Amino acid sequence: MTERKPPGVPFESWVDRQIRTAQARGEFDGLPGEGEPLPPGTDTSYDELWWIKRKMAREGLSVLPPSLALRKEAEDALAAAYAAPSEQLARRIITDINVRIRDMMFRPPPGPPLGMKPYDVEEVAREWRELRKPPRGAAGV
Repeated sequence: MTERKPPGVPFESWVDRQIRTAQARGEFDGLPGEGEPLPPGTDTSYDELWWIKRKMAREGLSVLPPSLALRKEAEDALAAAYAAPSEQLARRIITDINVRIRDMMFRPPPGPPLGMKPYDVEEVAREWRELRKPPRGAAGV
């Protein structure tokens, strides 16, 4: 344990002296990470939630307001519908996400507004069929 800061001594001078004496004793030698570059993101301004953000990044987690999370989910659902193996499955994916979008439109959560409307199932189904058409001039057409 370190000694208490003497009265009348500026805090910075006292801390600097503590560091210098610890360096002279070799207390900073051989620490983990010595000689390695600082991890990314350490050059930003102070953030009191830095440890939470680092833990979430390490765990692959993210927290978004409900409306932004639904927007991301809707984009993923649209991509999944276009990649679906059948038109029936594409329609089901879009119908399911539309239910969630309508729910949020009529019962807005806290946070930024959703700013989107349900997808047109028929339009998505038409685009799904277009994506599966063989290109013009393809062999066997």
